[in-house]
Amino acid sequence: MITILTLSLTGGAAVADTGTAWLDSRRPVKDRVERLLARMSLDEKIGQMTQAERGNVTADDITRYRLGSVLSGGGSVPTPNTPEAWADMYDGFQRAALATPLRIPIIYGVDAVHGHNNVVGATIFPHNIGLGATRDAELVRRIGAATAEEVAGTGLDWNFAPCLCVARNDRWGRTYESYGEVPELPAQMSSIVNGIQGYRLGGSPTSILATAKHYVGDGGTTGGVDQGDTQVSEAELRRVHLPPFRAAIKRGVGSVMISFSSWNGVKLHGHRYLITDVLKRELRFSGFVISDWNGIDQIDGQPGFTPEEVRTAVNAGIDMFMVPQEWRAFIDTLKAEVQAGRVPMSRIDDANRRILTKKVELGLFERPFTDRRYTATVGSPQHRALARQAVAKSQVLLKNKGGVLPLDRRNNKIFVAGKNADDIGNQSGGWTITWQGSSGPITPGTTILEGIRQTAGRSSTVTYSRDGTGIDGSYKAAIAVVGETPYAEFEGDRPGAMGLDAEDLATIERLRASGVPVIVVLVSGRPLDIAAELPKWDALLAAWLPGTEGRGVADVLFGVTKPTGRLPSTWMKSASQQPINRGDGQKPLFPFGYGLTYRK
Repeated sequence: MITILTLSLTGGAAVADTGTAWLDSRRPVKDRVERLLARMSLDEKIGQMTQAERGNVTADDITRYRLGSVLSGGGSVPTPNTPEAWADMYDGFQRAALATPLRIPIIYGVDAVHGHNNVVGATIFPHNIGLGATRDAELVRRIGAATAEEVAGTGLDWNFAPCLCVARNDRWGRTYESYGEVPELPAQMSSIVNGIQGYRLGGSPTSILATAKHYVGDGGTTGGVDQGDTQVSEAELRRVHLPPFRAAIKRGVGSVMISFSSWNGVKLHGHRYLITDVLKRELRFSGFVISDWNGIDQIDGQPGFTPEEVRTAVNAGIDMFMVPQEWRAFIDTLKAEVQAGRVPMSRIDDANRRILTKKVELGLFERPFTDRRYTATVGSPQHRALARQAVAKSQVLLKNKGGVLPLDRRNNKIFVAGKNADDIGNQSGGWTITWQGSSGPITPGTTILEGIRQTAGRSSTVTYSRDGTGIDGSYKAAIAVVGETPYAEFEGDRPGAMGLDAEDLATIERLRASGVPVIVVLVSGRPLDIAAELPKWDALLAAWLPGTEGRGVADVLFGVTKPTGRLPSTWMKSASQQPINRGDGQKPLFPFGYGLTYRK
């Protein structure tokens, strides 16, 4: 038995206790947390509130500074980028955390926003806009569970997902991270929380912490500017942007991430009313609040963070701080603010209670290391089959002149073209292996072209040319797989034109010149401005960003699966209509909820 004597900064009196009762899993969660909290010094408490990026921290640092969390930023990966290397990295960091006197494990966060998307070989599911088109909350829950299994198989225990933004302007570069333009869709798809966490946090070895983000209103900024200003009344903020978070809280989501954006000129990272009064008190959110990447730096609009920004954010109700590089400076600054009385110990203790409660509930004290039984599930056939099903259900058929679709699988002669036909990177989009994503064979999977070839019968011929050259009138159909190339937040904003690029238009024109019926498969993270071109096309299929299982697109093209997807966003007639949303009085090209199917 050990006896530890610590000073309680809340009351100043010495607290004597024996043993390590907080490690006893038989005790109630609250009791364990309170006993641990009573043992913790100010340094240990501030350490729990600090999250550093893996590339800017060592195992030694974790032990010395008592750090509570580590994250991988987009594309920040171990070498080699394999599930086993991720698990080894995580276990090394965790051993360092357990070497501290109180043996408090770290919690490791990652953006697994459409599968475990930083890991080569993981199953990459459709981005949220495609999942919104399925209208299938149970399918989305299963995707959350599959993702959690792959994340847990690499040791990690915290997913910065789901994004519950309501995208109101398709110019926004994060539109594809939204399930749809009306609050009902993200609220419905918050079922993914029960997939990621399970119905009880820590109830299974693959239960990991989910994050509802980005609180609140990030999809409603003026002009669709990323990290911009959402200029709406409180009534509209509550009507449009708050309901998905309310739904996630009812499902027991363990963490909430604050938005980079502002509400009527005030940065969310310093907004006490929305974080403490609304989120924690009114909505009764009992988990912990995490900042976004260097989010506190933006409160005063200047680079870097100041003591004023730190105390403003902590006092506003943020519990853990994502300070990837400058975590040491954050620790020193927050400690000085507490010692000066500008941040009360009650706020520090509240943050620690929230963080430690989730660590206890997750079972991190009992199961701190990677459960290697699940490492082999990364990219498993079962998960890829689920992703293929999700891809097929996400397809939205927008035009089908003369019933050109579905294509015959037998005795057919098909020409395929377009820059997105044979490119895993393009069809997966941003947040795939790297932050912004990239073109090319960046991870194993099935391209849309490969899916077409696999699905067409042996008696059929499939010919491919990226730019459409070589086609003639002998083909029965031509498929142009075109659209956007990868991007993520900030880089994806489209303040100007929103149509197809010159390469895509030229490819389609070559196909049309042959006189063969042209089917356009649009790979994109949002509706595009295609009204002028649409009359020239025989069919249009919105494929969104399907991920690694391109055969799901082919399933719909050939009628293996009937198209059942419905638009999660209103489809503009022209970019000048943005923002355009259901019920705003504008006449769209295709209304919210539109989608065709096959007669047979």
